[in-house]
Amino acid sequence: MFKQVHTLILKELTLEWRQKYALNGILLYVVSAVFITYLSVGAKQGNIAVTTWNALYWIIILFSAVNAVAKSFVQEHQGRQLYYYMIASPEAIIVSKIIYNSFLTLVLALLGYLVFSIILGNPVQDQGLFVLNLLLGALGFSACLTMVSGIASKASNNATLMAILSFPVIIPILLMAIRVSKNALDGLDWTVSVDKVLTLFAINIIVAVTAYILFPYLWRS
Repeated sequence: MFKQVHTLILKELTLEWRQKYALNGILLYVVSAVFITYLSVGAKQGNIAVTTWNALYWIIILFSAVNAVAKSFVQEHQGRQLYYYMIASPEAIIVSKIIYNSFLTLVLALLGYLVFSIILGNPVQDQGLFVLNLLLGALGFSACLTMVSGIASKASNNATLMAILSFPVIIPILLMAIRVSKNALDGLDWTVSVDKVLTLFAINIIVAVTAYILFPYLWRS
C-alpha cells in the first residue's frame, strides 16, 4: 500500500508540474484577493484591525483551498478512474489524495501568509503557533474537501452537492483555526490554545479516518 501511495503522489506531482493549472490559479487568486482587500479596507492608511486581518486571511485561504482541492475526483475521467480501480486499492487512492491535497493547501496557506505579510503587514506575535495552526488547518481542509469531492463526483450536479456536504464539516475546522490564529496574533501563552489545538487535531483525525473507512464502499460503486 505504501508503494502505491508513493506512486500515486508522484503521479499527482507530475501532472501538476506539467499542467500547472492549480498552482497558477492559486497564485492569481491569492495575490488578487489580497490586493483587492488592500484597496478596499484602506490598509495603506493603517486602519485594518487585527481581527479583520485574521478573518480576511482565513476567508481567502478557505475559498482558495476549495478551488484547489475540489478538482481531486471531479476532474478525473471515468476511464482513468477505472484504470485506478484495477491497479491500486481504494485506501491507497484516498490516502494519496489527502496527502497531496494537504501539501497543496499548506503551500497555499504559506503563500497567502507571505502575501498578506508583504501587502497588509504581519501582526502575528507567535509565529510558531500560527504556523502549527496553518498545518492543522491545511490538513483539515484537504481531508474534508477530498472526501466530499469523492462523494460529489458520483453525482451529476457535483458542484452544488460538494458545497452542501462540505459546509457542516468545514465550519468547525474553520472556527477552531480562527480562534487559534487569533491567540497567535495576540501573543497569548500556548496553554491558552492547547485545548483548541487538540480539538482541531481530533477533528482532522476523525475526518481522515472516516474518509479512509468509507471511501472503499464509495469507490466500488
